[in-house]
Amino acid sequence: MKPKLYIVSTPIGNYEDITLRALKILRGCDFIICEEYREANRLLSEYDIKKELYSLNEHNEEENSYTLLEKIRQAESVALISDCGTPLFSDPGTLLVQLAIKNGIEVIPVPGSNSLMAALVGSGFDFKKFYYAGWISPKKDLRRRDLMRLKEIKELIVLMETPYRLVKILEDVTMHFGSSKQVVLAYNLTQKDEEFIRGTAGEALNVAKSRNLKGEFVLIIDNRR
Repeated sequence: MKPKLYIVSTPIGNYEDITLRALKILRGCDFIICEEYREANRLLSEYDIKKELYSLNEHNEEENSYTLLEKIRQAESVALISDCGTPLFSDPGTLLVQLAIKNGIEVIPVPGSNSLMAALVGSGFDFKKFYYAGWISPKKDLRRRDLMRLKEIKELIVLMETPYRLVKILEDVTMHFGSSKQVVLAYNLTQKDEEFIRGTAGEALNVAKSRNLKGEFVLIIDNRR
């Protein structure tokens, strides 16, 4: 039988969002490839799962993908997880999956929690179409260029950033798109303090500044008009 590489989605904040299928695969696989050991151990301990872990992150992806490929070829089934949510979605793992496919390893996605879809369905926007811009550059000049390009795309635009740059991204959006542009800030999704901040870019910026918000978030900009 071909070895199987399962791409397993895990909760983005609320551990109750794990799927029964994900639990079955994590318990039955030969080993788990994770992004960071600490986050993986915290997740697995929540479900009383003990497995050998191997790291694959932005710092070692190029080197470790080839080593992990050989380990997968000698296994029956292996699970790939990220720190949270769906692996490969703005996370490492693409190279490993490409190598697996080229080497005849069966790649099987296991759907589950995803901050993008949670943000969109809770936003209140009609999102038959949207543009996922993902993570823009932290460098000032590249960031400005990215935002100027995005301003020309007349769709719902979805941005993601690290928690400590929440205020900065709202400042940049307010500057380049205008303070009256309608946005939705989906903040700390699935967690106890989950919140959707709806209004103009200027209003969202004022809320983030006044409350010193620094949690995980997805920002949706209505740039359709």
